[in-house]
Amino acid sequence: MDIAGTINTALRRVPPVTIYIAGAIWGGWLFWQAVTGSIGVDPVNILEREYGELALKLLVAGLAVTPLRKWTGINLVRFRRAIGVTCFFFVFAHFSVWALLDVQSLARVWADIVKRPYITIGMGAFLMLIPLAVTSNNLSVRRMGAAAWKRLHKLTYPAAILGALHYVWLVKGWPLEPFVYLGIILILLLARVKWPTARVAA
Repeated sequence: MDIAGTINTALRRVPPVTIYIAGAIWGGWLFWQAVTGSIGVDPVNILEREYGELALKLLVAGLAVTPLRKWTGINLVRFRRAIGVTCFFFVFAHFSVWALLDVQSLARVWADIVKRPYITIGMGAFLMLIPLAVTSNNLSVRRMGAAAWKRLHKLTYPAAILGALHYVWLVKGWPLEPFVYLGIILILLLARVKWPTARVAA
């Protein structure tokens, strides 16, 4: 059996719920570290950043499922929904820490969304992900129909780009990491484009 086949056989033994459990445990552990002050000198800011970065990593992981199967034969499709829902969990946690623990004012939250472009585009990504999280279940697929459901879930693509731009715009200076995320996302999206093939004359 080839390497991809061996990996796929091993992955079939792993239930998708493992991702939910791992995400909940890791998110809870980070929150506990923030509460106890062991995460750093500015626990709210660090927790907010950690949740946001985890969400972006899971967005990348979700986008990588199809290209990974195409390029390597490794099939993670059965984990894609769990990855997406866990991603939204961390996006929501990122937003909640910012709004409730950092800003602590509904008026200031709205003012920041309107006045700060990086927050505006981050909020745009968050809003795009809400209908995806709500419809990430078999009942929604049956009610909407597979074609409409797939069209809706293509909102993942602009949401991922906005999320990466939010990160690039957020950080100070020119650190490499945010641009690496943006570059990987753009590559994964370009990999989905069906490029026209030139016809060869007989």
